[in-house]
This record gives sequence, structure tokens and C-alpha cells, in this order.
Amino acid sequence: MDRMFGQSKHALDVKGRVFLPVKFRPRFAEGGYLTKHRGGCLALWTREGFDQHVAAVTEEQDKNSLRRNVTRVFAAGTEEVEVDRQGRLTIAPYLRTFAGLHEEVLVNGAINRIELWDPRMWEQKMAAAEEALMNDED
Repeated sequence: MDRMFGQSKHALDVKGRVFLPVKFRPRFAEGGYLTKHRGGCLALWTREGFDQHVAAVTEEQDKNSLRRNVTRVFAAGTEEVEVDRQGRLTIAPYLRTFAGLHEEVLVNGAINRIELWDPRMWEQKMAAAEEALMNDED
């Protein structure tokens, strides 16, 4: 399994492009998939990781109507993407809107994918988790 760790902030340019950290670029030499994801972020998947995620999503969709609709949102909110020669990833306008991406993007290694977050949203969502980690809570 290809694992991705670490985070960095990058500017979002006027064309909706963001630099992908050098350490992640080789995994996306053949492109990848950018999707709407849980918590209001975007997930960037390698082709292999995306295939595994699609298999899991497909299995869940038959459980109830909510899961079917989540699967529909996932499928409609997915773009096949490429990283250009300068290491930039173009984010479609509707995906930028979904994730609230405006000026800066937090590029976060999330083990089996990369997550793209609005830095302020990340801080809000992770505050309780960081506090629990500092206090050695389960």
C-alpha cells in the first residue's frame, strides 16, 4: 500500500491551480482522481487507491437510500486530474466551492489519499482531535 503523510500550505492561483508537494508528485505521474470527500475537503486519489475506494463505495450504496445518494454525490463530484510539468493540480470551480478553497490550500497526506483543505476549516475540525491527542485521551 502506498502511504502519504505530512502537510503543507500552498497558494491557490487565479486559475484554480495549487502546487502538489514534490514528495507526492511521483504517485500522480499518470494522473489521479479528485473527489468531494467527508468533512468538506477534497480527496486526491492515486488510480489504485481510487479503484479501492470505488469498490467500497459501490458496496455501501445498496444499504439504503441515503448511501445511494451519497454515492451519487461522490460520482458526480469526481474529476480525473493530471499534475502539470510545474507540479500544479487544477481544481475545478465546483470542487473549490464545495471545499471553500479561496487563497490557500492545506495539502494533507491522509495515508491512502491526499486531502485538500481550507486551512481555517482544518483548524476548526481538528481542534478537538489535537486536544485529545495532547491530553492522551481515547
